[in-house]
Amino acid sequence: MGHSIYLADDEKSIRELLHSFLASDGYTVRSFESGDALLEAFRQDPAELVILDIMMPGTDGLTVCRELRAVSDIPIILLTAKDSELDYVMGISQGSDDYLTKPFRPTILLMKVKALLRRVEMDRGKTAAAEDELHYGDIRYSATENAIFYGTAPVSLTQTELRLLSYMMKQPEKAYSREELLSAVWGFDSEVETRVTDETLRRIRKKLLQAGSTVSVSTIWGFGYKLKGAERT
Repeated sequence: MGHSIYLADDEKSIRELLHSFLASDGYTVRSFESGDALLEAFRQDPAELVILDIMMPGTDGLTVCRELRAVSDIPIILLTAKDSELDYVMGISQGSDDYLTKPFRPTILLMKVKALLRRVEMDRGKTAAAEDELHYGDIRYSATENAIFYGTAPVSLTQTELRLLSYMMKQPEKAYSREELLSAVWGFDSEVETRVTDETLRRIRKKLLQAGSTVSVSTIWGFGYKLKGAERT
């Protein structure tokens, strides 16, 4: 049996197209015409990956995404008809792992599905940081606890945020390119949307600040990112 995928889209033609496309690649797919139906099924029998349309009658995709995130950290891909920054930022901050703007080629969706499921496989083995413990500035990463701590308190990061920050903590003095982070953290090996990195790092900055840490992530224009700790005084 292939990985199980749940798909919710109120447009029958799209739903059937994606269903047959994913099924023909060996995935076990269940399609739903509403987010509510998907949520109900998920509570009975969780899938390994979820694809959600944002605009649906009943509970919209973003709300469904947030509710799924409350009970599971499986990969979630959002489908949106509007390529507005707001929809996208909202989606990523509700905990989706990726998004696609309609119309899109089913092969692109398949590529994202594969990358996200491959990442889950990698996670089962180890997080992005192979070391059991990493330190940088006033934060500490623990592989056994699968968390980053400021003092004794864990910083409330999603799995993607945790993976990204722990990856950068391996070589904290290094400047990381967007491409390297996309490849290492998201498993993409081609020119995929880079805004997902910016958005995830923006959330990490905010959460570190809220936690009271002096560690931040600085942007290197035109290249990528670097960890930044407060100067020791």
